[in-house]
Amino acid sequence: MSIGRTLFAAALAASAVPAVAAVTVIGSSSARMCFEAADTRITPSQASLDNCDEALQQGNMSNYDTVATYVNRGILRQRVGREDAAMADFDHALAQDPNQAEAYLNKGMLLLRRDDSWQDAMTLFDTALAKKTRRPALAYYGRAVANELGGRVKEAYADYREASRIEPKWRQPQLDLARFIVRQR
Repeated sequence: MSIGRTLFAAALAASAVPAVAAVTVIGSSSARMCFEAADTRITPSQASLDNCDEALQQGNMSNYDTVATYVNRGILRQRVGREDAAMADFDHALAQDPNQAEAYLNKGMLLLRRDDSWQDAMTLFDTALAKKTRRPALAYYGRAVANELGGRVKEAYADYREASRIEPKWRQPQLDLARFIVRQR
């Protein structure tokens, strides 16, 4: 992994944990507790993952809640370093509902951590935006990182600016923008 990629991965790791795109679940109490764990900044406990597993095993949820629980469990698995299992959850969610924007967004964030996956991640961020993710600033931020990894500096700058415009209190895009020098031609 190059030094630049390592820096991006470190910045992404620092910023992505609090900026997840959990999917709200109304259904069973286990699914609700899974959502609440995914929607916080706290490192998940095994009990949080167990709630997700229990909700999915019960099988008495709507398709929406089932898909949402796969996304939420994927977020929790990603946070505890179980990236392959997280990817499987995001893929399972997308197989059941190809319109689930947050699954595309979270899968894209996960792919940014893998070598040479920036193009695939960018496609996922584009899809998340097209499908109206609830976290567009995060999608623009992820796409900015992907653009920068691919050497597309102008596009990266524009996406960091858009992320900062949408979420002006989110500091990470502002910090990344400060690295750029803009020259008029």
